[in-house]
Amino acid sequence: MKKAILTLLAMVLLMPATANAKVVMKPLDVIPYPQQVTIKKGSFKAAGAVFNCDETIDAKSLKKIQEFANRITFVSGRTCSFATPVGLAEVSATGRMKGFLFLKDAAMGPEEYSIEITKRNCTVKASAFNGFLYSLQTLRQLLSPDIFSEKPIPSQYFRLPCLSIRDKPRFGYRGMHLDCVRHFFSVAQVKKYLDIMALYKMNRLHWHLTDDQGWRIEIKKYPRLTEVGAFRNGTMIGKDFSSNDGIRYGGYYTQDQLKEVVAYAEDLGITIIPEIDLPGHMLAALAAYPELGCTGGPYEVWTRWGISDQVLCPGKEVTFTFLQDVFTELMELFPSEYIHIGGDECPKTEWEKCPACQARIQALGIKADEQHTAEQYLQSYVTARMQKFLAEHGRKIIGWDEILEGKLEPGATVMSWRGVDGGIAASKMGYDVIMTPNSYLYFDYLQGPQENEPLSIGGNLPIEKVYSFDPYEGLDETAQQHIIGVQANLWTEYIATPEHLEYMLLPRMAALSELQWCKPSDKNFDRFATAVQERSFKIFDILGYNYRKF
Repeated sequence: MKKAILTLLAMVLLMPATANAKVVMKPLDVIPYPQQVTIKKGSFKAAGAVFNCDETIDAKSLKKIQEFANRITFVSGRTCSFATPVGLAEVSATGRMKGFLFLKDAAMGPEEYSIEITKRNCTVKASAFNGFLYSLQTLRQLLSPDIFSEKPIPSQYFRLPCLSIRDKPRFGYRGMHLDCVRHFFSVAQVKKYLDIMALYKMNRLHWHLTDDQGWRIEIKKYPRLTEVGAFRNGTMIGKDFSSNDGIRYGGYYTQDQLKEVVAYAEDLGITIIPEIDLPGHMLAALAAYPELGCTGGPYEVWTRWGISDQVLCPGKEVTFTFLQDVFTELMELFPSEYIHIGGDECPKTEWEKCPACQARIQALGIKADEQHTAEQYLQSYVTARMQKFLAEHGRKIIGWDEILEGKLEPGATVMSWRGVDGGIAASKMGYDVIMTPNSYLYFDYLQGPQENEPLSIGGNLPIEKVYSFDPYEGLDETAQQHIIGVQANLWTEYIATPEHLEYMLLPRMAALSELQWCKPSDKNFDRFATAVQERSFKIFDILGYNYRKF
């Protein structure tokens, strides 16, 4: 008896220390990681919960909330019902509303949101569509991966952990690039690409639609662009530049298909930025309309990769008529504020010998100097002329960092791809910059030793290196203000199938999303890797995505 009393006394004496001990909570398996998180004890049962929505929330956001409720209902088998829309005064007066509560908070930024989860309810606040959209993506990742299932799982209750989240992105431009020229991907495949982007809260798709190896966009005023330019007479085999498989290859998107994809992206909070690469990388257009070149041809859509010396002729006025006509139709299809005009890898050898180009140089009074050749300044003239035309229609240009070679007009945005140097230089000159350096963000590069990977262009870019990139490195505070976003690029010279495309994309896109969204202090590769392996891989498996494990 005495021994039992002493044991009980010891337990009582230990209780305060145990009760006051700090409970260490496991970080959330959410990617990208929210900016402010407080994890609490307990959980909220989402399956069968009532959804209450502020009467001032827009119809587009309500549709997404309804889709989320329907998804829980479908997978769990427990109906999530919608209550009569509520006003803020009613919410404040009662304070006892159970279930989900979605409220509009005009004080928040357009991509900002908050989530407060207790055992009784889950309250979400945002001011606009993207904020509500991102809150729902976070809630999906907080639930079991089974929420993505295509079949009901009646035993699943779908509980959300009790917590507080206040979140918004670090960068306004969070992009991913897709090259559909070197290899063509169907509308369904592009939509799947957008779905993956939406999972990670990305908001810009840079769609590469024209190049030497094909023209992928229907332009009604110039039908030969797709009749001739959309198809090539074979493709090089592996890395043998002298080879050709002899198989006619190509495809293009009709204007109706492009509108369909634009609408699909908009529903996911993603804006599509189309790229018409000029004045280089235009051999497919020259094959269709040889009068646009310096020599008049003959030209043929290229069957190999690389950089063709055959480019548009800026000495001929017909070239600018063509470009303005193409961009006029393009702007009717893509409402994006930005239009990408390429500007990269444009050889000047033909311009040096072209009478029309040299006459244009003379007429403009262009002179070479210690920094640039006359032909480089001629390309600046092309860039400036297209920038002016697009500005007259309320649009802005983005160009690869070669547009800095010569004179660049104010208002252009530079996409830094040859490492970070172009972005650093442009930002210090006062231009807005999107960082997309090949040294960190080219997803056509290998993910490990060549012998373990499918055929790729080369390089080595494991997920750890992607995650380590700092877009602000080498910049002072003033220059940092001009870094408006971060993007990764996926070129498809050696990527011919959807399965290979997904393999190169995943899970590196998850790492990219944390560069775009998270403050540096919130990044932690060990936490991130655990989330990818314990949750993202399960989601990929359920959705049928092909991916690389690490």
